[in-house]
Amino acid sequence: MSGISEKLSGKTILITGGTGSFGKTVVKGLLETNVKEIRIFSRDELKQELMRIDFANDKLKFYIGDVRDKDSVDKVMQDVDLVFHAAALKQVPSCEFFPMQAVMTNIIGSNNVIQSAIKHKVDKVVCLSTDKAVYPVNAMGMSKALLEKVAAAASRQNMSGDTVICSVRYGNVMCSRGSVIPLFVRQIREGKSITVTVREMTRFMLPLRDAVSLVLFAFENGNHGDLFVRKAPACTIQILAEAVVNIFKPGTGIKEIGIRHGEKIYETLLTIEELRRSEDMGEYFRVHLDDRDLNYTKYFTEGDKEEAKLDDYHSHNTRQMEVKEMQELLMTLPYVQEELKNPIQ
Repeated sequence: MSGISEKLSGKTILITGGTGSFGKTVVKGLLETNVKEIRIFSRDELKQELMRIDFANDKLKFYIGDVRDKDSVDKVMQDVDLVFHAAALKQVPSCEFFPMQAVMTNIIGSNNVIQSAIKHKVDKVVCLSTDKAVYPVNAMGMSKALLEKVAAAASRQNMSGDTVICSVRYGNVMCSRGSVIPLFVRQIREGKSITVTVREMTRFMLPLRDAVSLVLFAFENGNHGDLFVRKAPACTIQILAEAVVNIFKPGTGIKEIGIRHGEKIYETLLTIEELRRSEDMGEYFRVHLDDRDLNYTKYFTEGDKEEAKLDDYHSHNTRQMEVKEMQELLMTLPYVQEELKNPIQ
């Protein structure tokens, strides 16, 4: 936070869905700065109470509400300077079986947040999206893809306005709620074999600290309609499972159980078309807003030969980690460090 603490000084920050893994991690960093107030907006009063007890900080204010409810969004948005929009339905299987719930939270709810921020002249909104929004094959990904479109459309319509709306896109966050690493550890503690869906499936490996850094980078550098992606290595699920086994209980079996509803074999973070209008910023890609208008006749061409030389940026063609490197990365994670305090017999 040290690099942007001055920009955060005296600011009121709203985090929707703030009781989740991202919210709790970013709050720890924000409380080290001179922010005026941090508002946590979510539906779950128990998680809010636990977070209130855990942090015990007067700068942290809790609001019960739902992004689906415009009135509750408008009330919490008053006098806010910065919004981190993390509220979402994120589980692929549950969104597959209840797609309209994903629509109401991830699309309509996101639009409520964005429009309320514009109305209240918030300085900046950073929307959190997912790799599953790229070539979406499941309801969760489709709803997140439309979140990105809603954010982009609002940016086009608000280019001269006070509110900058930008987005970030990242894959599964290591050790976050509902992720596979805590499942593996729990299975080992219960004396069971680890279950993997498809051994050759690849995933980007992004620690929560890097996801938070990405969001803060977007806050500091984002312009109207920008989309930011952090570069990350990847590995197969088999290698991840082997690394977890080596750390916690060597010799534990690994069993393949088959792909779940709506899952992909690999994650894609950027398409060819997005890469063509992206800016390489070192550790990050910035994808500039596609600001073309509805006058399509201006854009008929013979095609772009350069596009054929590009490929999507996905977890099959990024740098691949082997077991030893994966173990070293796992050992840096607070969740793994905490679990190792209670050795498995």
